[in-house]
Amino acid sequence: MKRRIGIILFLFITGITGISAQEKLTVEEAIATTLANNYDIRLSKLDSTSYGIDESYIYTFFLPTLNGNVSRTFNRNTETNKFKGMPGRTDTSGISKSNNWVAGVGMNWVLFDGFLMFATRDHVKELVKMGSLGIKTQIANSIADVVRTYYDIVQQKQQLNAIIEQKSISEERVKLADKKLSVGLGAKPELLQAKVDLNAFISSQHRQNTVILQLKEQLNQLMGVSKGINYDVLDTIPIKQDLTLDNILTNIDQTNPDLQIFKKNIDISKIVLREVKSGYYPKISLVSNYNFNMVNNTQNINPFQLPYRQVSGLSAGLTATVPIFNGFNVTRQVKQAKLSILQQEVQYDNQILQVDVAVKNAFKDYELQKQNLLLEEDNILLAKENVNIALERFKQGVSTYIELRDAQISLVEAYNRLIAARYNAKVAEIQLMRLKGEIIR
Repeated sequence: MKRRIGIILFLFITGITGISAQEKLTVEEAIATTLANNYDIRLSKLDSTSYGIDESYIYTFFLPTLNGNVSRTFNRNTETNKFKGMPGRTDTSGISKSNNWVAGVGMNWVLFDGFLMFATRDHVKELVKMGSLGIKTQIANSIADVVRTYYDIVQQKQQLNAIIEQKSISEERVKLADKKLSVGLGAKPELLQAKVDLNAFISSQHRQNTVILQLKEQLNQLMGVSKGINYDVLDTIPIKQDLTLDNILTNIDQTNPDLQIFKKNIDISKIVLREVKSGYYPKISLVSNYNFNMVNNTQNINPFQLPYRQVSGLSAGLTATVPIFNGFNVTRQVKQAKLSILQQEVQYDNQILQVDVAVKNAFKDYELQKQNLLLEEDNILLAKENVNIALERFKQGVSTYIELRDAQISLVEAYNRLIAARYNAKVAEIQLMRLKGEIIR
């Protein structure tokens, strides 16, 4: 347990340096690393966090808005005044100077808007839920990719072991063919063919090592590890034997992440319809203002103009905006919103059908590969026994190298079928668990 914790912490915290000796990385550790580091999961979480921020301010839809303003202006004007019919008055001209202070605070509190604020609140809440479902979907897909890639490495590792076993048989063939040729009981084509087969297995071994390294790089990328890590994987591919079609399909509409997202889209579309319908109703607001206005005529040549004036006070009241005619715009939007609901419902029904087909196909493949696996496990025992018998007969000189080579080819093919059946059964199992929404359990 401590070793597992150590490698997990290593992958979590560093994830960038090699391990001096190869550690066994389990699939659980690979999943844990993916949950912490995978870039797609991290981006999905950031999207959900954005919705969460909006939700934390959801109460503001019900609060008033307050705005303040202040300004001060200075005036310097050239002024000419002429008075007619007023004895003792003459035309005057000169410079007029003044300054003006204006300040105020205004409040607008929407009391009723056709229930738009409530619909908007619910819309934000549903978007938060959608964000959570998005994370769940991304986690399921990422984990499925990681588990699939992990067991692909195991598959290739098993293939490598099979190649090494075949190489050892070919090495024995070369020794026997060379020995027979040296004592005059064999033919040179036998030795040459044995060497050709041996070189082919050596080449396959090199190629298989490269494939494993490439798959490890893919696994590192899925786990979010920035640099290659020197680790090994397990040797076996466990297959769940107790999966049934009924268990997978039971309540799958409640557990499949994709179906949940489609269902949530229907809920959101219904809320959008509520938002649009608010346009049919009047909008009533409480408005209040406090204003301050001060005028100071510092240099005034007009005797009828006040040298100083200050006005301040509070006002309050109700305003109502009643929609009378807007070119049927709201009606059009309502029809579009209703159509959107129908579209989402059709898409949901289509997705249910697609998931049902995908589950049934995956389960058929799962059952087929399990049957093949049982058959190939028996075949591999027969093929190994056949090679051992052929090898002993060849040593004793009672069979030809062709018989031994045919037996060896049969063993190679049996290994290929066995390893492929085991991996394909695991892939079908992974697909079933992903569709069920239980891939991380």
